[in-house]
Amino acid sequence: MKQLHTDIVIVGAGIAGLWMLNTLTKQGYDVLLLEARDIGGGQSIRSQGIIHGGIKYALNGVLSQAADAIKEMPARWKACLAGTGDVDLQGVTQLSDAHYLWSQRSLGAKITSFFAKKAMSGRVDTVGRGDYPAIFQHADFKGNLYKLNEIVLDIPSVLAKLCQGLEPRILKIDASQCQWQKDSQGNILAISCQRQQLKICAQRFVFAAGEGTAEILASLDLEQPKMQIRPVHMTMVTHRTDLPIYAHCIGASSKPLVTITHHLNSDGTFTWYFGGDIAETGVARNPEQQIVAAQQLLRNILPWVSLANPQWDSLLINRAEPKQSSLSRPDAAFVQQHQNYLVTWPTKLALAPDLSDQVLAVLKRDAIQAKHPLSSADLLHIERPKMASTAWSKH
Repeated sequence: MKQLHTDIVIVGAGIAGLWMLNTLTKQGYDVLLLEARDIGGGQSIRSQGIIHGGIKYALNGVLSQAADAIKEMPARWKACLAGTGDVDLQGVTQLSDAHYLWSQRSLGAKITSFFAKKAMSGRVDTVGRGDYPAIFQHADFKGNLYKLNEIVLDIPSVLAKLCQGLEPRILKIDASQCQWQKDSQGNILAISCQRQQLKICAQRFVFAAGEGTAEILASLDLEQPKMQIRPVHMTMVTHRTDLPIYAHCIGASSKPLVTITHHLNSDGTFTWYFGGDIAETGVARNPEQQIVAAQQLLRNILPWVSLANPQWDSLLINRAEPKQSSLSRPDAAFVQQHQNYLVTWPTKLALAPDLSDQVLAVLKRDAIQAKHPLSSADLLHIERPKMASTAWSKH
């Protein structure tokens, strides 16, 4: 069995793991990233790509902890897109330079919009009619429209950029099928992979495998932290109408009725992807019922829109997070240390930079120094994972 020595092993090649790979490599550490299946193939590729600034967590007019924790993220991602941030995202496809929030004509919706604007001052702008996106310029649109300081990114291009130049460091290894070697204090000494005939030793191990982290924790006989799954039932409609929309639609509730993003496909078609409350409540509906519910909602909120040759589908996603009371939504990125390994969940796409900051802070606190450089030759003949595809590109 071939033996490798590295500084850091990260398990899970979603955006969180890839961001850490970039950050830690830039700090001089020798890092290997292990991925069981496809790069970004879990929650990352199923994301809508919105870099939230917290507005959707303040629709009741209260600046919640969740809204506060995420408020700086759009600026950090924008710096990375410009090449001035901690990770270089120059060249990533930006689908929209802003996300919008619109209300229906009801009084309750207008009040909700008003309080959201008050609570999130500086992150929400009113929009003059002449500056409305095309989809809201129709005479039948009578609601309120706000422009959010949030961007929308093409997730496949984010994944590709985060891999760029680091491909040899990303190995196709299913950590849940490997054996962990620990010392008497519970520190991980190595991970042994029978299929690859490979043993990898490291100073620190970081678990960022999303839903797959639970199986790894079980194999380590670790009862804490526990993981929770909050599923959502997303809907998508692929069509031939080039009418971009990147927006939350809100009613009187503290949650968006629906969040819609617009994606261009390689065959020239477009896909609208539906999240928000319809996705959360849709867990109780089967695919046929969920599609009917989405179609009815679309007729209610955008009655002037007619999509050419629409093809509907739905997708169940398991959001893996640290367990909260009553399965509530976590407010921030999560990092917990156990001996020489870290258990992490970003909890939200936008918080990947913050998660990486926390991991790096632990390494610095523990005075972990780079000391195990691997050469390219050391990593030859080890299988690399492929890039994941979006759900709508498979239809």
